[in-house]
Amino acid sequence: MAISLSVVLLLAIILVVLIRGGSIKAGPAIVAILFGFFLASTGMAPSINRFLDSLADTINSISF
Repeated sequence: MAISLSVVLLLAIILVVLIRGGSIKAGPAIVAILFGFFLASTGMAPSINRFLDSLADTINSISF
């Protein structure tokens, strides 16, 4: 849960920066938000969560 919340926060910050920087307009940003919202309610959501969890575990296991 903590990983998904931080990913959502990170993506929200990136989206705000892109909107304010003029790289993306409000219309496409709303479409992207709605796409993510509806994608989360599909059958693909568990697979996406597993992929992101494994990616986070891989990054976490890399020691410097």
